[in-house]
Amino acid sequence: MRLLKLVPDNTNIDFLRWRNFAIIFSILMIGASIFFITTRGLNLGVDFVGGRSIRATFQEPPQLDELRSRIGALDVGEPVIQQSGSEREISIRIPLPDDATEESANAAATAVRQEITSNYAGSRIESVETVSGKVSNELAWDGGLALLLAMLGISAYIWIRFEWQFGVGALVSLVHDLTIVTGFYAMTQIEFSLNAVAALLTLIGFSLNDTVVVYDRIRENLRKYRKMEIEPLLNLSVNETLARTINTNTSVMLAILALLIFGPDVIYDLTIGIFAGVIIGTYSSVYVARFLLVPLGVNSDSFVPKTTVGGAERVSARKAEDGAQV
Repeated sequence: MRLLKLVPDNTNIDFLRWRNFAIIFSILMIGASIFFITTRGLNLGVDFVGGRSIRATFQEPPQLDELRSRIGALDVGEPVIQQSGSEREISIRIPLPDDATEESANAAATAVRQEITSNYAGSRIESVETVSGKVSNELAWDGGLALLLAMLGISAYIWIRFEWQFGVGALVSLVHDLTIVTGFYAMTQIEFSLNAVAALLTLIGFSLNDTVVVYDRIRENLRKYRKMEIEPLLNLSVNETLARTINTNTSVMLAILALLIFGPDVIYDLTIGIFAGVIIGTYSSVYVARFLLVPLGVNSDSFVPKTTVGGAERVSARKAEDGAQV
């Protein structure tokens, strides 16, 4: 029985041919993401802003304006009411009471639950979560710090493992991916909670995995094909690792798609972030992380040891390998 091959062995795609379109596409995507982040903002979950978060499922899709008026009349603060997943699934967020005591917070949540169950037949409360203002500030700080340290650590690792150009390329690629996925959260107004931060951290690790594999192949080919121009060599390296990229990313996409369709609503903001991140990460691993090496000055001598003879620097002879060059 022959194995299924998503990418033929003789694949030779000229990826650099479309790099100008890729540059325009990336600029437009980043610009749109910044626009949505600055104008609409993130729909911060209770993890980051504090308060009570109530998830309810209705038998029939409710009128959000009517529901907002009913809950607002309870004197529990200005409620934030949004659809979560489907039209019947509603997320209700109310601020913490002024005295911020546990008793008053519980009383406010109980009033909202009773208002929903008594006025909407067949409705049910899925979950109620509470986070204090102090804890939410700590979570926001720790989440942002985790993202920053992960990006810097990965860039430092790639810098040490390869060359500084590779570290810069990886860092720019990660910023590119995180900006677009964060813009996706702002555009769709999907709740941005600790689950979303976990999705961004997963995206960083996923991008690192693909980037290191391809960078290692580029380094290998730079040593092997000393006379090949850098652009054809990058195309060669991408094509040689394309089957691995397609197979790995397809497997991840199928698993995440199953979670999106059949998974619980409580992890929806996590799975949708990973799903979007895998798509953007696959694109950026081809057109951002790899082909940034060209303007950063990577060439055929980047991984060849250099020695100094008579005050003049020369590339140490490894001419025996030149016979295998293309």
